[in-house]
Amino acid sequence: MKHFAATVAVATALALPAAAQDRLTLMLDWFVNPDHAPIILAQELGYFDAAGLEVEIVTPSDPNDPPRMAAAGRVDLAISYQPQLHLSRHNDLPLRRVGTLIATPLTCLVVLADGPVQAMTDLRGGKVGFAVAGVQEVMLDAMLAHHGMAPGDVEQINIGWSISPALMSGQVDGVIGAFRNFELNQLRIEGTEGRCFYPEAEGVPSYDELIYVANPDRMDAGAIARFLDATERATGFILNHPERAWEIFAATASELRSELNIRAWADTWPRFATRPAALDAGRYARFEAFLAERGATPGGLAVDALALDVTAGVTP
Repeated sequence: MKHFAATVAVATALALPAAAQDRLTLMLDWFVNPDHAPIILAQELGYFDAAGLEVEIVTPSDPNDPPRMAAAGRVDLAISYQPQLHLSRHNDLPLRRVGTLIATPLTCLVVLADGPVQAMTDLRGGKVGFAVAGVQEVMLDAMLAHHGMAPGDVEQINIGWSISPALMSGQVDGVIGAFRNFELNQLRIEGTEGRCFYPEAEGVPSYDELIYVANPDRMDAGAIARFLDATERATGFILNHPERAWEIFAATASELRSELNIRAWADTWPRFATRPAALDAGRYARFEAFLAERGATPGGLAVDALALDVTAGVTP
């Protein structure tokens, strides 16, 4: 009878429908690369499933699309950048930071290591390229001011996404907007050494580079909190097993095994936010004040108009 009862119990359990999963759509900031490893690992290791989530990961055709798609409710979450979030909010996009992916700046001003620019002041009279108008120009101006220079002391040129080629060809003397985990490695692959001037060491407040944004009027805070918990678990796995994590990540697509991604991995995984849901309110207040002081925005946005702790009030 005990055996029969156990058999019936198992059969009944197998007949029950699987628990419904909450569905989230996440738009990346660009094509999949090592910056996104906690998301991919959470998918591959089953952490999203364990959190009761079905996560659809999509890539944009235009890197400007993710915040707009999240604001319009076309996706539940999007990856963006803290500096861009401040501008988006001042342009009335209904967005909030709801989590952090990479909690340190990645952007830097890159010059050739053996070139004529050995100090920031050597840029006087030179040319600096930028990829995206707006925040990158503000950062450059602040870095120049940190060394007593004015914006007009350098010629600023929009080079689009041709970052490494513009620098190697001599079109510009430096580039603002390069990612220190990618462009420096790209230069090395091309046989050239670069040097970074770090904004956070040159007059720009530190900030979260990659963040998750959502429309607060449309989002499911509970589902997002579980998403962040799953990516926190994945980040812990990466930090404890970086080589194994790389193998799992790189096995998801053959193009991820490029020389650039292999090199970028080592420079990326130590920077992942270990507490992606945690909010550093002071960081957002300081950057909002910085942009206002530089004349980039009128300022005045409170922290809760920029960023939220979605775990507040959510029962585990």
